[in-house]
Amino acid sequence: MYRVGIVGCGGIAQVHAAVVDQLKETELAACADIVPRRAEAMASRYGSRAYRSMEEMLEKERLDAVHLCTPHSLHTPMAALAAEMDVAVFTEKPPAVSRDQWEKLKEAGRKVRLGVCFQNRYNLNFREAERLIAEGEYGAVLGARAFVTWSREGAYYTQSGWRGAWATEGGSALINQAIHTLDLMVRLLGKPGPAQCHMSNRHLQGVIETEDTVEAFLTLGGRPGLFYASNAYAANAPVLLEVQTEQAALRLEGSALEVRGGDDVSRRTFRAPEPLGKGYWGNGHLPCIRDFYRCLRTGEPFMNDLSGVEDTMLLVLDLYEQGKQGLNG
Repeated sequence: MYRVGIVGCGGIAQVHAAVVDQLKETELAACADIVPRRAEAMASRYGSRAYRSMEEMLEKERLDAVHLCTPHSLHTPMAALAAEMDVAVFTEKPPAVSRDQWEKLKEAGRKVRLGVCFQNRYNLNFREAERLIAEGEYGAVLGARAFVTWSREGAYYTQSGWRGAWATEGGSALINQAIHTLDLMVRLLGKPGPAQCHMSNRHLQGVIETEDTVEAFLTLGGRPGLFYASNAYAANAPVLLEVQTEQAALRLEGSALEVRGGDDVSRRTFRAPEPLGKGYWGNGHLPCIRDFYRCLRTGEPFMNDLSGVEDTMLLVLDLYEQGKQGLNG
């Protein structure tokens, strides 16, 4: 039985807590938040203990792992602190917001097991598309395109205390929302090469200093990828990711996988458990977190360890190095 602590008890932490509570091999022993009422509410719900800081929690509890559900810029220093205490880490995305943080995170990863919550890798339609591509069912991959059009208004940023600022969020539309889709493109097509990126602020000028829209021309596994993401849409529309092969186009949208080859179209919708959080977050949190603890128990490599997410993270940082310059004029 792994004794688990959660740091940061906001929205996404509720999903992590629900999963930890469901798994047979884990128990939620403690939770910490700088807003005491949030930690106390979670502790009351799951029969755990509440703390006002991660430091206090680690000092008073004997934990096997911590889940980091805090603002982006805190993930790396908190992971480093846990590693010093020999506590495994499962962190929300992004694991780091700069190249310097990424190097420090890898130091922590050499001391303890460290996993990242890229839960959409576990979506059933994605796993099937991954299998079809790996087996060459429709010939070689030629390229891919992806569209993420969601809605975030000013209050989402101003009421958080940390979103919409480079220092604390590290970006917005790309690193917070669309990073999952970019990660899936990397998984399906291969190692990133040269990229061209443009970022802009379409509807929140004067509210946030980060981007609400990003478009990029990517090279993945030597093949072209078109990527567009924006938080300026009217709704949180289903993400669309399409891979073009020699014989067909494989389109992932919502929980469906559609294969278009010539005049033939086949569509398969994968039934999955109800999402534990917002529907557009996907339903991969349970299998992702379960797999982390399975690998922690067996010693097997975890798909979402630092080496497994490095290509995505370095691409994200590369895109920001380009896009941030244009956004700031």
